[in-house]
Amino acid sequence: MRRSVKSIRSFFKSLNSGSGGDDLEGHDTEFERRFKIGDKLGQGAFASVYVCIDKDSGEESAVKTINKAAFKSESDYAATMNEIKILEGLDHPNVINLKGWIEGETKIYVVTDLAKGGELFDRIVQKEFYSERDAAIVVQKVAEALLYLHENGIVHRDLKPENILLMDDSDDAELKLADFGFAKAVDTSSETALLTSCGTPAYVAPEILTGKPYSLQVDMWSLGVLTYILLVGYPPFFSENQRDLLRMVKKGAYSFDPQYWDPISDSAKDLISNLLVMDPAKRLSAKEVLEHEWIAQSLDKDITPALEQLKHYQSRRRLKKGINAVVALNKLRNIGSSDVRDLAK
Repeated sequence: MRRSVKSIRSFFKSLNSGSGGDDLEGHDTEFERRFKIGDKLGQGAFASVYVCIDKDSGEESAVKTINKAAFKSESDYAATMNEIKILEGLDHPNVINLKGWIEGETKIYVVTDLAKGGELFDRIVQKEFYSERDAAIVVQKVAEALLYLHENGIVHRDLKPENILLMDDSDDAELKLADFGFAKAVDTSSETALLTSCGTPAYVAPEILTGKPYSLQVDMWSLGVLTYILLVGYPPFFSENQRDLLRMVKKGAYSFDPQYWDPISDSAKDLISNLLVMDPAKRLSAKEVLEHEWIAQSLDKDITPALEQLKHYQSRRRLKKGINAVVALNKLRNIGSSDVRDLAK
C-alpha cells in the first residue's frame, strides 16, 4: 500500500521545526531522499538551479542549490536568508511561489515554482502578430505584482526581462516575477529608505546611481524601461560602453525616435514619459499605472515590426550576459573606477 503523500510545504515545515531543525547533515540526506534532481536550468555565483521531482507525488519544481562554501562573508549568507524570508511572506499569482527551503551542512535548498514556459521575451519573439494590447497585458500583470509587493513594503530592485517568467507554453500562461536576490523590505512611511547601490545597468533608476536615498519608486523606473522595450524592441538607454550607459541613465537621456515610435499610440508614450521621470516623487505608482488609459483601453494596434528589433536585443543581451549583467553595491556610484564588479547570473 502506497504511503500517504506529505505535501512539499509540510515536508519542509517538519524539517525546519522541532528537534530536527538543527540537524544540518540530516537535512541534506532528507532532501536527497525526497527529491530527484533533474536538468540544470542555470548557474550563478553561489548557486545552481535545477529541475527537481518530488519522488512521492511526481510534482516538478525548481530548486536553487546554494553552495555555502562559496560565500565570501557573513553578508553573503545574510543576503540569501533575506531573500528566503521575503519569499516566505509572498502569495500572489504573478510572483514566483516559494514551496519550501532547508539548510543542509554544505548547501541551502530553495524550492519554488518551475516556470516551464521560460523567459517572457523569448515567447514574445515567437509571435506572428504582436499588438500594443499584448504589451499592455504584460505591463498590467507586472504592475499588479509590483502593487502587491509595494503594498507589503517590498522593493524588488532588479526588474528586467530575465526575471519575468511564464509558467507553461500555453498562449495564456501565467506570468511570474522572479529572482528576489536584491529585494528588500522598506519602511513604507518613508520615501527615501535605502542607500545600497544594486541593479542591472540598463534598468536601474538614476537615484541609485547617484547615491541618493531611494525607495519603492525605483521599481517604477524599471517598469518604464521594460514598457519601452516591449513596444519597440530596444531599450531607452543603450551603449556598448558601460560607463557611457550609466551616464545616460543618470541624465535620464532618452527619446522617442520617430522611425520606431510614430506607429505607437500617444497614450503608450504618455505612460512611459510618466515612469521615466528623474524625480521619483513624480513617477507613477503601480496603482496609477493600473489606472492609466493605456492599460485600460489599449487597442490591438499592430506593432509586429518591433519583434525584429526585440530579436536583435535578445541576441545582444545573451551575448553579453555575464560581462555586464549586474553591477552591485556601491561600485555603481564610481563609474570611472576600473574595478567595477559584475556579478554574472
